[in-house]
Amino acid sequence: MTDPHQPATAPGTSEGGIERRAAIAETLGKEIWPADRDQLIAKAQETPDADRVVADLRRLPEGQQFGNVQEVAEALGIGTEQQRF
Repeated sequence: MTDPHQPATAPGTSEGGIERRAAIAETLGKEIWPADRDQLIAKAQETPDADRVVADLRRLPEGQQFGNVQEVAEALGIGTEQQRF
């Protein structure tokens, strides 16, 4: 039986992926978009204790613009919610 008080995870995501994406979003904020890999890394390096986020961002392809955290997550292979129709 499923515990009704447990948080739900949307299809296409994992709890770890959600946490990673949330850390990236929190570290980068809303004002940076759109941005390329180097801009994202530079912004993340301004935040103390963001080593994991910086390591993730270093894996992004160079020369590509990202419009939001969702696009960054997709490029990193972090699960993203599937759209509901």
